[in-house]
This record gives sequence, structure tokens and C-alpha cells, in this order.
Amino acid sequence: MSIRLTNISKKFGQFQALSPLNLDIEEGEMIGLLGPSGSGKTTLLRIIAGLEGADSGQLHFGDRDVTQIHVRERRVGFVFQNYALFRHMTVAENVAFGLQVMPRKQRPSAAEIKQRVTHLLETVQLAHLAQRYPEQLSGGQKQRIALARALATQPEVLLLDEPFGALDAKVRKELRRWLRTLHDELKFTSVFVTHDQDEALELSDRVVVMSNGHIEQINTPAELYAQPNSRFVFDFLGNVNVFNANWQQPRWQNDAAFLVPPEQPELQQSGAIYVRSHELELADKPNSQACLPFDIVAITPIGAEVRLELAPRGWHSDELWEARFTHQRLKQLGLEKGSQVFATPQTGYFFGAEGDGAPIRLNWPFLPPGSLVFDI
Repeated sequence: MSIRLTNISKKFGQFQALSPLNLDIEEGEMIGLLGPSGSGKTTLLRIIAGLEGADSGQLHFGDRDVTQIHVRERRVGFVFQNYALFRHMTVAENVAFGLQVMPRKQRPSAAEIKQRVTHLLETVQLAHLAQRYPEQLSGGQKQRIALARALATQPEVLLLDEPFGALDAKVRKELRRWLRTLHDELKFTSVFVTHDQDEALELSDRVVVMSNGHIEQINTPAELYAQPNSRFVFDFLGNVNVFNANWQQPRWQNDAAFLVPPEQPELQQSGAIYVRSHELELADKPNSQACLPFDIVAITPIGAEVRLELAPRGWHSDELWEARFTHQRLKQLGLEKGSQVFATPQTGYFFGAEGDGAPIRLNWPFLPPGSLVFDI
């Protein structure tokens, strides 16, 4: 079932939760609504569900206008962060609940309900727990039961509000993989809310990045990461270092630090250069195109990677910089806490001082670190 939102807006008192926005979701898509608290993502999800009414605009499921249709008539499944399971009911009874409270004319027979519940519990791989109660389940098992209950009424649309927010990191990762596989098998249309960029990028066919009631960008995970269209999107996706640059012909300067840009007229102005943590190279000397001096203040192993925290030396930055390397690469570089190093970006993104438009991608022809070395 496709979903089309046209000029949807919502106010709570004087607070503009959603400015007029448009969004088209294709049948069978999994869409992630990503943004910080207060961005409007949960309000938008509740409007799609029918749990909130929009102040303006229209909402269509396929060709059907559901703007004024009650939540009971929308055929929407909803999965909450806190599971919302009934403690006094067994797992099987929880899954069957939505079917048993349907109007008599629409309600399946008792035999059909039992068959559907059994099939769903097998689908979520928890058939062996049918007679247990929620208090006897782990967090991951509860979330799978909540999902089975939402699917029991065969909804046209599945909505999930921070579905994995209450789970630990390992269980979250396992359930994300499981949900994506289930979605691909059953091919339902789904929309989920999250503030976790890894979750959004891993699960979604497309990601909707929201801020202050606006949609900042809609794109596939790969395109969103490769081509963020604003500083907000870049900042929110995380793991980014910022070089605040004053244009001093022929380079960007920040006290003792500088970068020489490609020879493009639009780059000859002050602004900010964004550099991701895995797109930095380090050496013990600067080169003719980059002089970013740092002191290494921390080295932290994180799984297959090592994170280095870098304190600018002789120039100003609002925060510590971060670089990421494999264990092997760090060993090759021979770096340790307290080392003085010089960073060279491999790729960067330039935002001019005027406005907050799309960045200019920088593919400098940097020479290998240490070449054309000179004293500073």
C-alpha cells in the first residue's frame, strides 16, 4: 500500500510541530523517519496512524483518502517502543487480541484465529513460547511478539515508533537484521521512527531526515551519506570534523593551520570544511597542501577499528577531532597517545559562510602525507 502525504501540518498550541510537508512512500518500501527529539517524526507517524489529526493537508493510502478516517478503519499496525503487551495474557493471547476485538462481521473464526496466531509465532520464531507471559520474556522476545500482534490483523501499513530503543546494542542489531529480512519476505509497507542514524541507514530503503517540523532531505542511505544537502544533515549523521576556515589567498587559514583548496572560484571564500573521521590521513610532518597540527589525546579500540581523539595544536576548533583506522594501519603509523601529528583530508565538503545550501565536495589532488615537506 502506497502512502501520500500532501501539505500536512500540525500545531500543539503555539508550537508548530509540523510545517506543511509532502511525502510519497511507495508500496512495499521501508521508510525511516530520522531526526533529533522535537523534529516532528513521531507526530508525523501518529498522523499516518490516525492517532493524531492533521491541522491541514491530505493523507492517502493508495487511492483512498484516509485523512478523516478513524484509526480503526485505516488497517494500520502499530508497534510501540515499550511493547504495550498485556501482562495478564499469554503470548498467544496477546497476538490474538487484535483479531478477537474486531467487529463481528470482520472477525475470523476461532479456528482461523488460532491458525493465524500459530503461523505468526512461527514467523517470528517464538512458537515455543506461546503459553508464556510477557514477564517471562526477554526484551527482544517482547518486541517480536509486539510485531507479531501488529501483523495479526493483516494491516496495509506497519508503523513502528522507536521499536528498538529499549534494547541493548547487541539485541538491537540482531532485531534490525531480522526485521529487514521479514519485511523483504512479507513485502509490507512500513514506516519507523528513530533517532539512531545507524539504525536508519541499515534498515531503510529511503531515509527522511527531519528537523524542527521540516523535511531536510529524503534519499537512499547510500546517497544520503554521499551527498548530504545541508549542514544539519551532515552534523546529524555524525562522525564529522569541522575546519572553520578564513579565506586568505591562496588558502584557507585558521591560525597555524591551513588547507589549500582546488582552484575553483566558488571555493575562494571563508566557510567551513567538513571531514569525516575515516577520511583523514596522519603523518609526522605537514605537506604543501595541508597543515593541520594535532596532539593525540586518546586512542580507543572499538571492534575492528581504533578511534583517535585529536586536540588541535596552535589553532582553534570547537571540539576535538576524530580519526578512525584499522588496528593494522595504526600499527603501521606507529602512533601513540601524546604523539604530535599532522592531518591531511582525503575528501572534504565545503559550506560557504553565506547560507546553508548544499556543500561542494572536495576531491583534492593531495600528495601522500610527508611529501613536499617544509618546516612551519
